[in-house]
Amino acid sequence: MKYSAEVHEAKRLSKPIVALESTIITHGMPYPQNLETARAVEEEVRAQGAVPATIAVLRGVPHIGLAPADLEALAKARDVWKLSRADLAVAIARGGMGATTVAATMILAARAGIEVFATGGIGGVHQGAEESFDVSADLMELAQTPVTVVSAGAKAILDFEKTLEVLETQGVPVIAYAQDALPAFWSRDSGLTAPLRLDTPAEIARAHRVRAGLGLPGGQLIANPIPEKDELTREMLAPIINAAQARADAQGIRGKAVTPFLLQTIFEETAGKSLVANIALILNNARLAAQIARALAEDRPDVE
Repeated sequence: MKYSAEVHEAKRLSKPIVALESTIITHGMPYPQNLETARAVEEEVRAQGAVPATIAVLRGVPHIGLAPADLEALAKARDVWKLSRADLAVAIARGGMGATTVAATMILAARAGIEVFATGGIGGVHQGAEESFDVSADLMELAQTPVTVVSAGAKAILDFEKTLEVLETQGVPVIAYAQDALPAFWSRDSGLTAPLRLDTPAEIARAHRVRAGLGLPGGQLIANPIPEKDELTREMLAPIINAAQARADAQGIRGKAVTPFLLQTIFEETAGKSLVANIALILNNARLAAQIARALAEDRPDVE
């Protein structure tokens, strides 16, 4: 793996580090907005006293932290692999360029000794999964890779109840931040109560440490609600999401192509409001993740 100069120095000095995924750059929004957002997220992490480590595979080498030129090159690149657990090794072996999903980012972050990762929303169980078996690898990764993942919940296009059931079966703690309701990506309330609640970054950091001390595998999922001023309510979004899903089904869209198609359709139907909310929730998650990373840096001793 190759570390950016900033991340290398942070590791040397034991500074708090926050991992960031790269699929939001290559598959989440167009250039130059993707580059502007990536820079803003990194700056938000720095503003909270931590060091950002955007993760990607460039020329077959996993990069932990991207130099400014590499970040811009990735933002402009076309035909970039969307990497998860199944294809990460192949992309590296072939010398390819790949953007990391939640699962792949967790894998590389853990290998680099980074304990906290900020993303937008995790993947989960898709609508109709009882027939398609379309379940994101993110859920199984959370069950086995010891990284605290800060998100705004599962993406709003997913089946929340089934996603929660899979996470529970896999033993993944799903923790709402400072509220009882489980967030739903663009919305603060999915209509479901979160299994767990913690109210401070220090509590979340301590839970991470205790989990490791108990020898339990996997990480924990922090569901951080989008700021109220940026929210798109689920009542507004539900008919739009249902119509987008129907279009995807009618066009035979499957697998990794489903999420980008649905998000693009929702972007169009909300006149761009979904993208504005997406950026707001990612910045909010980066802020909380940096605070958790700082708390972890202050609580390094192992649990006895």
